[in-house]
Amino acid sequence: MKDYVCLDLETSGLYPRLDKIIEIGAVKVLGGVAAERFQTFVNPGRKLSGHTSEITGITDRDLESAPYIEEALPEFLAFAGELPLLGHSVLFDYSFMKKAAVNQGLTFERTGVDTLKLARKFLPELESKNLGFLCRHFGISHTAHRALGDALATQRLYEVLCGLFLERNEKDFAPQPLIYRVKKEGPASGAQKERLYKLTAAHKLELDADIEKMTKNEASRTIDKILAQYGKIPEKEKF
Repeated sequence: MKDYVCLDLETSGLYPRLDKIIEIGAVKVLGGVAAERFQTFVNPGRKLSGHTSEITGITDRDLESAPYIEEALPEFLAFAGELPLLGHSVLFDYSFMKKAAVNQGLTFERTGVDTLKLARKFLPELESKNLGFLCRHFGISHTAHRALGDALATQRLYEVLCGLFLERNEKDFAPQPLIYRVKKEGPASGAQKERLYKLTAAHKLELDADIEKMTKNEASRTIDKILAQYGKIPEKEKF
């Protein structure tokens, strides 16, 4: 695979159904040469947990003026074209991008190669297969837990693995279809937003997420959580 895009994301959590992309980093490789880079923060429409900020070094202040995914994703798709994807646990990154694309009514079907799978197959003797360990093992420079830094390191790791194992194992290095099934989530309805505004006002709550950026499912979960914890709006406070 000489032409591809090495992709890495930072996200607010581990689950595409619940969490959001907060940074996209990518390296476009053409003819085996790294030709272009892509990097952007993404405003997730919610506050980050302390755990996420601690791991990534990304703060709410970094994201407050960043584009939302509705703007950032089309820019990435224009950068990537139809090229296959490379990633370390590539299905993780693909699943978040696929969900975002489907929610925007966009098509995002790709093939890809996973350096984590390659490492597990060809380097069984190593005690760890995570990206940081492999970079240290092979002397690859690595800025960990930042999207572009991880993408650059993954692309270099792939080159190393190709040099060591590609010649007799071409099938293992061929891009395979990436499969992640997801249903489109529409934006929160007007009635859901109105109810959330009323609930937060009545209970004097400040949500970590922007009501205007919620999907229907997110709004429903948030309403249920507020009702379970604080109850309905008192009769005297209804308006």
